[in-house]
Parts: sequence; structure tokens; C-alpha cells
Amino acid sequence: MTLFTTAYFPSINYMARFLKEDAPVIEIWETYHKQTYRNRCRVMTANGVESLRVPVVKVNGNHTMTKDVAISTIEPWQHIHSRCLESAYKASPYFDHYYDYLRPIFEGHFDRLIDLNDAALQAVLKMLKTKKEIVHTTDYVREAENDLREAFSPKKALDASLFPTYYQVFSEKFPFAPDLSVLDLIFNEGPDAVEYLRRLV
Repeated sequence: MTLFTTAYFPSINYMARFLKEDAPVIEIWETYHKQTYRNRCRVMTANGVESLRVPVVKVNGNHTMTKDVAISTIEPWQHIHSRCLESAYKASPYFDHYYDYLRPIFEGHFDRLIDLNDAALQAVLKMLKTKKEIVHTTDYVREAENDLREAFSPKKALDASLFPTYYQVFSEKFPFAPDLSVLDLIFNEGPDAVEYLRRLV
């Protein structure tokens, strides 16, 4: 078993590993960790790399499990995220081809973060034309043969040399930014995104 955390529109590195594994499993019984990719993703905008964050509520305080984390309704995050993606990627080669896959994410209703993230991951898999079952843990797993729960973090130093460059919007303003949300790769590379992911692992 290979263990992953849940993630909101996962990073390129996460998706490369997720697609590689025969039976990836997403941990949902862990105590929820703040400031991770569990509720945010990084995208390229006209102002450089920015994070899109889903506001969450830890219903049981610091002891809240990931499966129980609720989405806050205080701010219109869906509207903010959809407008940001449209503004950032409308000039990318494949935005019009793929954006309809994301509409249910930004127009639907989600009470729990895990449900939102599953829907986002399912949309990504459809865009990549790849079938992969989304499986959750049924209890907290202390040890796993292949534990990637700490492998993908915005706080970790990144070896940019591991990520081949590809065209990115605003490349005339900013240097290549590796390991953004997989949406960046899909909007810019289209059908070639799958092959890029396969080359990473």
C-alpha cells in the first residue's frame, strides 16, 4: 500500500506518484495538519506564483481528523478560485478545452474538504484521460510500506532540476516555476501532460 494525503488540485509531483502506484490510498483518519496542500494549491498568475486556499473549519479543534474537516462558508472561495484560474490561464493553449471539467467544483456544494478534494482529483483524472480508483483508509495507518504522507509539502525545499521545463503563461515575466498544481501543466500542455507526469517517476 502506498499512502498519500488528500490534496486540493494536487501538485505535479503528487500526481506523478499517484498515477505510478497500482493501489494508492488516501489517508483520511490522520489529525488534520494546517498549511499543507490538503486545502491549497499553487498556480501561476500575472503576479507570479500564488496559492489558492480553501477555508476550512476544524470541527473538533486540534483533534479534528481530516475526514471531518469542514469547508467554511464565510468567504466565497469558489468564486475567487474560478476567477483566478480564468484570469491566469485563459490565454493558455488548452484552457477552453479543459475548463468545463472544473465547473462542478466551483458551482457545486461541498460540506467536507475530503469530498471537495475527491471531486477535484476525479476531475483531474478525467482531464488526463486516466482511470484510477480513489480509495480512503478505513482507520489510521501508523506504518505503511510506502508512506508518502509527508512527501509533498509547500514547506519543503524543492529540487527544481527534477522538473523539466514546459511552456507556462507569463513566461515572459517570470522564470519557470516547477511543481505547481497539475492544473498548470494540463492547461499549458494538454494531452502531453500525462507523458510529462510519466517521465517524472
